[in-house]
Amino acid sequence: MQVQSYLFFDGRCEEALEFYQAALGAEVTALMRYKDAPPQPEPAAQQGCGPGQMDPEKIMHANMQIGETQIMASDGMNGGKPEFKGFSLSITAPNENEAHRIFAAIGEGGQVQMPLGETFFARSFGMVTDRFGVGWMVIVPLLDIG
Repeated sequence: MQVQSYLFFDGRCEEALEFYQAALGAEVTALMRYKDAPPQPEPAAQQGCGPGQMDPEKIMHANMQIGETQIMASDGMNGGKPEFKGFSLSITAPNENEAHRIFAAIGEGGQVQMPLGETFFARSFGMVTDRFGVGWMVIVPLLDIG
């Protein structure tokens, strides 16, 4: 069994994918725009849930690979104000230098929740919310938990 994260960027998915490519070296492995979907049956279209209700250039579904992890993403309903509450994505860096690079890159335009530094449980740990509102924890564990 596998559990994967699916992030809805509420109209900012393409911008987010480009950001993660630059900041984390993410590789976009799949991308489908609303215009690529087949027409919806009439009942779905009447309820406002078909691709015809969305900007055809917005992203219906994307998949990105960051290291060994896949994260799925979408523009969702395109309202422009994504909200990510109640969770954070955690990224394990191989060393302190890389942790600082990652923390600075994903924190650009975001907000630091806890500065990156040594803790009783990690050589380096910090929390930051990126410019899209996604919470990240960056850690270099005390022990190799590989």
